[in-house]
Amino acid sequence: MKNDQPTDSERAAMQTIIGRALKARNESGKAGIAASIIRDGQEVGAGENQVRLQSDPTKHAEMVALTAAATQLGTTDLSDCVMISTLQPCEMCLSAMRFAGIKRVIFAATQEKVAGKYFVFPGLSLQDFQKAGEPFTALGGVFEDQVLKLYEHGDE
Repeated sequence: MKNDQPTDSERAAMQTIIGRALKARNESGKAGIAASIIRDGQEVGAGENQVRLQSDPTKHAEMVALTAAATQLGTTDLSDCVMISTLQPCEMCLSAMRFAGIKRVIFAATQEKVAGKYFVFPGLSLQDFQKAGEPFTALGGVFEDQVLKLYEHGDE
């Protein structure tokens, strides 16, 4: 597998969560941000942003998907999984991803093209995370044009 390009199953997972994000933006209490955890090309956890719905600032889509995957697999070791998200994961979500052992993340909208509200430490870049610990692959901008309108002005 090439590490510098999404696989067919990763692209399919991205298309699925883009559909979920577009649907969730119209659901009460949810926001149009979605994530999935896949293993061997199969989804093992998924979620949409539920911060407002649950009155919990940790209920980002990626965090919900991580919890679902760990529950489904019966382990917190997700080192053989890939995180897929419609928005570049924030600092909290990247940290949680790394605590779970995930070494590959693929996302649509990139930090440079979205409203600043999605990142609380704007001086801390994705590359800082990659340099600070065990290396991981991050592929951004995948199908970005399909979701950028959701995040560029901070409406979600």
